[in-house]
Amino acid sequence: MAFNTVSPRDKIGEILCEFGDNERIYVLDSDLAKSTTSAKFGEKYPDRFVECGISEQSAMSIATGLAIENKIPFYVNFAILATGTAWTQLRQACYSNANIKVISTHPGMDDGPDGASHHANEDIALTRSIPNLKVLVPSSIEELRDAIALAIEYEGPVYIRAARDVVPVLDIKHNKVEFGKSEIIVDDGNDLALIYEGTAALCAMEAYEELKRQGYKCKMINVSSIKPMDMGMIDKIVNEVKGIVTIENHSVVGGLGGAVAEILATYSRHPKLRYVGVEDVFTESGKISDVKKKYGLNIENVIEKCKEALL
Repeated sequence: MAFNTVSPRDKIGEILCEFGDNERIYVLDSDLAKSTTSAKFGEKYPDRFVECGISEQSAMSIATGLAIENKIPFYVNFAILATGTAWTQLRQACYSNANIKVISTHPGMDDGPDGASHHANEDIALTRSIPNLKVLVPSSIEELRDAIALAIEYEGPVYIRAARDVVPVLDIKHNKVEFGKSEIIVDDGNDLALIYEGTAALCAMEAYEELKRQGYKCKMINVSSIKPMDMGMIDKIVNEVKGIVTIENHSVVGGLGGAVAEILATYSRHPKLRYVGVEDVFTESGKISDVKKKYGLNIENVIEKCKEALL
């Protein structure tokens, strides 16, 4: 089955503009506003758009200063720069529980042609390990809008991971994004639970279609809130399914799979767990689809891990 697709990155600036009448909202950039589409906010609200140049650590510090002045700053940048280059400043902002919001684009392998230096296969691990920081990973335009709205309403630091690559447009009922909530979007039976984060949604759904064709009955679980995780969802499936497979556009070390494993480890018994994502390696430069295929985020690998989980 071929899916209609859309890139959440393409809608970031447009959605921020939807909330732009709120004069507390500021948007900060580090010389990538066209790539992240935050330039649209700058065009409409130039007095509340701060161009910080190629100085990510200063940008994060400026965002923290704006938060102290009762503003709601959104720092929008590539994931590797917003979480890697500026990690110390992000941590210090969270230490103060500052009301900053970070939107990252090009997460995981989504910046394919720019190679290992710009691939962000560690950003979930970096952000979910910081106290006070909420981590959201929308899988659709509707969820991206919800995540931004939720970040505005919430008093405290929020990290939003938005795909630059495409995600599928699904004909399903949209449920509002909430902290600590995930969603079963397909429930065909109890052979497998496929748990995926938003930027890996296309691979997950394509693999589900192939598994269905092969006769497997699966639950598809969309995790839009990685921190906090939906403990109730894990509690629901742990005694129902025969195997669990996590799917992420991220390293299998410290990401979604690790978060699920941490919860499962608290149970005396649980289904076998397998991970789909980047193994403990640096990825290479290339076309996004080719890089993802080479490093494990592909249908064939999902099928293999699913079969392993059922052995």
